Amino acid sequence: MAVQLFKRTKQLELKVDEILDLVSQSAMAFDQAIDSYMSEGVSERFNQRLEQVVALEARGDKLGLAVELQMYNETLIPDARGDVLTLLEALDGIIDSFKSVLFYFSTEAPEIPESLRPYYSELAKLSGAAAESLVLAARAFFRDVQTIKDHLHKVHYYEKDADVLVTKIRREIFEMDLPLANKIHLRFFAERIVWISDMAEDVADKLTIYAIKRTI
Repeated sequence: MAVQLFKRTKQLELKVDEILDLVSQSAMAFDQAIDSYMSEGVSERFNQRLEQVVALEARGDKLGLAVELQMYNETLIPDARGDVLTLLEALDGIIDSFKSVLFYFSTEAPEIPESLRPYYSELAKLSGAAAESLVLAARAFFRDVQTIKDHLHKVHYYEKDADVLVTKIRREIFEMDLPLANKIHLRFFAERIVWISDMAEDVADKLTIYAIKRTI
């Protein structure tokens, strides 16, 4: 079993754990916000979830900076420092992507046809699941790198399902009797949601390399 990366730096471990919690909480809030939008549009409940993600992203930025400063000031884990900081930056980017997509919904308020709403909700769930599986993989990277494969394969699984679903959504959109501008608008929002699962897969690929380096 691999030694925990932060074995002698409990304070740093707690900060990293909180960052991972923020990604998971953002995924759940995002899922709830999209479900709310599909049933109510830009409602009070939707705005509450958007504000929650904004606050989570701000907290993530502050923690990320604190972790970076502590790692450099205390000369912690020098061999893995670059990988850890790149990973944490990428995870913060996923929180930011949740926020960005919700802001798109808030400002542009797309008119989603009723027949497509369940697909958009499911797409949000798949992207959120990919992000949450990535969080579990990241926890394994820090605590027991030998178990990381148990979670990385799920990121790829959800990303592939999301790709299949977004293709189905595109096809149905362009078969509808709608103005072309509306179709392009609907496609844009589907692609913004699936973009999150693509990001999670990209980070998972990096994490795979980082894990291999730790086991050599």
